[in-house]
Amino acid sequence: MPKLKVVVGSTNQVKVQAIANVFANYEVTGMAISSKVSAQPMTDQETIKGAINRAIGAKRYGDIGIGLEGGVQQTTYGLLLVNYGALVDEVNNLYIAGGARILLPNEVAKELYLGKELGDVMDKYCHKIGVKHDEGAVGVFTNNFVKRQEMFEHIGKLLYGQMLNKQNAVKLFDQNEVIR
Repeated sequence: MPKLKVVVGSTNQVKVQAIANVFANYEVTGMAISSKVSAQPMTDQETIKGAINRAIGAKRYGDIGIGLEGGVQQTTYGLLLVNYGALVDEVNNLYIAGGARILLPNEVAKELYLGKELGDVMDKYCHKIGVKHDEGAVGVFTNNFVKRQEMFEHIGKLLYGQMLNKQNAVKLFDQNEVIR
């Protein structure tokens, strides 16, 4: 019996490897899928929408589609780093999960409010290229105690567990519209 194909709506190897580690008994590939949100999502809602859009787009190329999206959320204490994931299963059920949150330093938050993308800001902040393809902002600000791939693995586990449980499903209508 052939393995089910899981398509991650990204070619970022941190995201693809995180899902491959969780979905070890599946064929996992990454594909460039648009989030259809801004390059730097600035709210939970926008970040979740980006993850859902990637999952729906990825599902068109496999049995299961997964979208992972990083963003930020304003609070009274400052700007929080957030990560969300969405999964569309073989029968078009949608599952959503979020990861841990950490407060970003004010100097990083200021750059994001000026319209810059976190990945670019982190490269400048760390004086290195490709932070989002490695430890991510979460790795930098936790002294590599928690890395970006671990964050996305945790979200992948939450999605996989929900898919197995089937109780938290939102039915997708017409592959484009979410209904309850």
